[in-house]
Amino acid sequence: MTKISFLGAGSTVFAKNLMGDILSFPEFSDITISLHDIDEQRLHTSEIVARKIAKALNIHPTIEATTDRRRSLDGADYAIAMFQVGGYKPSTVVDFEIPKKYGLRATIADTLGIGGIMRALRTIPVMLDMCRDMEELNPDMVFLQYVNPMAMNCWAVNRATRIKTIGLCHSVQGTAWQIAEDIGVPYEEINYISAGINHMAFYLKFERDGQDLYPLVHQVIAEGRVPDWNRVRYEMFDRLGYFVTESSEHFSEYVPWFIKRDRPDLIEKFNIPLDEYIRRCEHQIIEWEKLRHELEDLDQPFEVHRSHEYGSGIIHSLETGTPRVVYGNVANHGLIDNLPQGCCVEVPCLVDKNGIQPTKIGSLPPHLAALMQTNVNVQSLTVEAALTGKREHIYHAAMLDPHTAAELSLDQIWPLVDDLIAAHGDWLPAFH
Repeated sequence: MTKISFLGAGSTVFAKNLMGDILSFPEFSDITISLHDIDEQRLHTSEIVARKIAKALNIHPTIEATTDRRRSLDGADYAIAMFQVGGYKPSTVVDFEIPKKYGLRATIADTLGIGGIMRALRTIPVMLDMCRDMEELNPDMVFLQYVNPMAMNCWAVNRATRIKTIGLCHSVQGTAWQIAEDIGVPYEEINYISAGINHMAFYLKFERDGQDLYPLVHQVIAEGRVPDWNRVRYEMFDRLGYFVTESSEHFSEYVPWFIKRDRPDLIEKFNIPLDEYIRRCEHQIIEWEKLRHELEDLDQPFEVHRSHEYGSGIIHSLETGTPRVVYGNVANHGLIDNLPQGCCVEVPCLVDKNGIQPTKIGSLPPHLAALMQTNVNVQSLTVEAALTGKREHIYHAAMLDPHTAAELSLDQIWPLVDDLIAAHGDWLPAFH
């Protein structure tokens, strides 16, 4: 009997989408869903939601909820990670507020930049502990990873453990849908290939019936139809000739050109939402109690709609042999020639009974690979810090971060790192 462990199941809305996706497959009507979280109240809400999904679908899976991680993982064939170490408070607030004292601003701070570095250093030790449990309980378990900073997390897991993992994001399919809307072509008719690193992959091919659709994307710029919220990506498309997969608010903090304290005109010109993640979190906190009551209300009508997340399809393909292509974050073993071997890359993957099989891309256009390399440098040093415990690598990762380096001197970067390490306290391991 297939068992799936949800690690961080208190992320109720996301867990709800994935559980709905998984349980919608007829083959999975009697599987075991094991929900794990350290927050008992949120875990309780997610358990109620799981049972409502089963009732809505008229199926009878085994549903369990536990604060004991090993119990959840014991006997599991799959584990799905969806947690945030340190939460919004204190950790996310710290990642925004302390850099702000140095004049360093952020939009999302979960993937790269000084915020992404600190989030990785909090997250990787927890993730490796989970993987050690998996190695002991079932070393053949497949680990589906939805936690940011995804590339750094996956790289660390691949280096330090034997667990088979794939990092999953929805930016590739989500952005393809957005471009389709902008150019007025039905998403279902588009064929694309994307490759690169998580949150900085590019569509190498974007076609309909063999016809290149990029001229229509250029037309959006020429006709002044660029959506206000997407100005950064269209600017990069105009400069690079390829469209990037991650959103403008994310991408703006992975490069040195958009967020500058002495250039408020750039913030306005490109409509960059500084502190965006803080606003989203505050909004979610305000809305949570209302949403929780709705989710827990057994009389509230409940419908299950399939999301565009890849997780359920991967499990279904591995279990049934139904072939699917998904975009996954995997170790670069001969997949992209002009990025470092072993780093984490995002490429198309065939999934069937033979497992998760990444596609060899070859060499990326050289300017795209060079841009990605600036991010891979930071990822590499952050993972090195997490795996060795050497504090010096944290300074060097921050020093080489494109946005941090564009704004701060070395004499500012060192005390910024010190302040962040001190403020995070026990949320971080000890570094030497």
